[in-house]
Formats: sequence, structure tokens, C-alpha cells
Amino acid sequence: MPIYLYIERIGVLHRLHPTVKVFALFVMFWSVYWVDHPLALLPLGLLLLAAAKNAGAWPNFYRLRWLFVMVILFTTLAWMIFYRRGPVLIDLKFIHLSRASLLFGFGRGLKLAELLATSVVFLSTTKIEEFTVGLSSLRVPYRAGFAITLAFRLAPLFMDSAITVYQAQSLRGYDFNRGGPLERIRRYVPVIIPVFMGALRKANAMAMALEARGFGRISRPTSFIEYPVAPRDVAASIGLLAIGAVYFMIYYTGYGAIPLK
Repeated sequence: MPIYLYIERIGVLHRLHPTVKVFALFVMFWSVYWVDHPLALLPLGLLLLAAAKNAGAWPNFYRLRWLFVMVILFTTLAWMIFYRRGPVLIDLKFIHLSRASLLFGFGRGLKLAELLATSVVFLSTTKIEEFTVGLSSLRVPYRAGFAITLAFRLAPLFMDSAITVYQAQSLRGYDFNRGGPLERIRRYVPVIIPVFMGALRKANAMAMALEARGFGRISRPTSFIEYPVAPRDVAASIGLLAIGAVYFMIYYTGYGAIPLK
């Protein structure tokens, strides 16, 4: 099973400038943030589906399919409990079902799912090196950008270490599926401890390697790969600015809000 989300492909999204990709990530988050109504979020969802098709990111979406389902389902159910507004359709002790609560809950779940989908498309089309260059081009301090990209780089390595330890313990006859739910959780302790200790060793080795290479001596290091700006990058930037402006206007005019009647 692959532990990285990046998919090697020659497509429009893959060939965009790293700065445009990071800007697209920001614009999508910005646009999703301003609206609550599911119908207002629908165009962004369709845009993300088209982007996923262009990027060939369907395998990553399939791997995370149950996460998308749980995010939408449980968020909708949670807001049916806490969002008590609008004319009541069903009023029980823990559930206040109204048209407003249903729309608000489903909208919140859709927002989280679209944020997750945006991240999946971004990681499917952007290498860690490109992410670093994009952050640097947007004047993000190098140390902060390095810390952000380091998290994306190390998380799959820790997952790989956990899978390796899990398989090694299974080959030695250790049964992770024996007992009830609490017993199964307790039996994963032999995996957690080696992964945690390995993470400490990797962090120490990386700190020494960075110090040996003079990390931090210059504030804006150069990049080995040059990324020229192409006409498609300009067109994509204009389109992203338009999307961000449109969704702010939808919020400003009130069309993205949930009606209470």
C-alpha cells in the first residue's frame, strides 16, 4: 500500500507553478469558509471532482472514501443535536430536526469534506519540494515553511514504520485482533512504543544532519530546480482570484447563509 499521496502524472494541475498550487489551496479554503448552504458549496464540490479527474487522484479518494462518508454523516448528526433553530420537524430529547438544522449540518459536513478533498488533490499533484518553493515564493519565513513541509514528509515515514512493526509482530505470532475493543487497543502498545522511539531517533539524526549542512545560516536558500511562470499559471491565478471574490460576495450578500424559515 503506498504511503504517499503524490501521483506521478503529466497533467495541467501537475504542471502549474508551485506558488499557484499553494495559492489555489488558500483560495479553496477561503471560499469554503465563507458559505454554509449546501447549494452554495455544490459548485466547489464539482470543481474539486473535475480537478481530481484531471490529476488522476481517484485512487487516493478511494482510499479515503470511508473518511469522507464519516465526516459528512457524523457532522450532520452532531449539528442536528446542537443547532436548534428553525421550525421543528422532529423534536426529541437529543435531536432537534428542522430544515435549518438539516441544511446547516449537511453544509458543515460538506465543508469539511471539501477541505479534505482540496488537501487530497493538492497532495496528489504537488511534491514536497514544490510545496517548499511555493511557500518561499509567498514570502513565508523559511524556517516556518520548512517545519510545515517537514510534517508532510515525516508523517508517511512514521506510518511506514508503524506498518513495519505491525507486520513484524504479526509474523512473531502476536494477535492484534484477540479480545474485545479495549483489549485490542491495549494490544497495539507494542507497536506504539517502537514507532515513538524510532521517531525520536529520526528526529535526532535529522537535527544533526541539518546542523551539519548549515541549516538557518541564510534566510532564503536557493532551489535546485527552477520553475518558470507560464501563461497557464497566469490564467489559473486569475480564475482563482475570481472564485475567491465570488464566494466572498456570496457571503456578503447573504446568499450563502442558512434560511431560518
